[in-house]
Amino acid sequence: MNLNNKDDTLIFIPARSGSKGIKGKNVKKLNGKPLISYTIDFAIRNFRKEDIFISTNCDKVLDISKQYNLNIPNKRLENLSTDESPIYDTLLHTIHELEERNMYYKKLIMLQPTSPFRKDSDLKKIFNEYSEDLDAIISVVKSKSNPYFTLYEENNNGFLERSKKGDYYRRQDCPNVYELNGSIFLFNIASLKSGYINSFSKIKQFEMEQNYSIDIDDELDWEIAEIVSKKIDLK
Repeated sequence: MNLNNKDDTLIFIPARSGSKGIKGKNVKKLNGKPLISYTIDFAIRNFRKEDIFISTNCDKVLDISKQYNLNIPNKRLENLSTDESPIYDTLLHTIHELEERNMYYKKLIMLQPTSPFRKDSDLKKIFNEYSEDLDAIISVVKSKSNPYFTLYEENNNGFLERSKKGDYYRRQDCPNVYELNGSIFLFNIASLKSGYINSFSKIKQFEMEQNYSIDIDDELDWEIAEIVSKKIDLK
């Protein structure tokens, strides 16, 4: 299955070093396989190698990427590799760097290595839902925490109050809310060039199953991923 329509989609895999929760997370082996390899394998199954780009400041990620013969325009700049560096800045930098090489794309798929489990069939559905009048399609999972029911904030008087007002007495009666699962971001590059992601007004959600929505941030997430990786179908 090749969804790359045909050469207008840039596949962007951000993999900077410096994880605080799990040291060397992107290259740590999950069931015997470097974490980033799950994402690279997914990308190679679905896209042309020449359109897959790794953005990293990590030498070990570079070594793994070279084993796949993947593109690395340049090692990520240090000012784009700090904890405070917005991913948006790195996206724009990569787009501009490629355009200087006369490589122009209309869409950008971002695949975060920390969300390693994706189904090829979900990717196909996301592409089928995309149109040029959208800013983005972003994968989500239905949130177990609901601002109408279980999420509270502290007010100016130091007391808790519900994050979102509503007269709901059962959680199942509340509107569905979604959280980003970090798995698949499909961006309109024209929208990326016109403004920051938070300013987008035309974003569609693509809901994914819980098992395919693991975003590894800490050791508990890693242990769950170890279990799930042995059970899921990635096709």
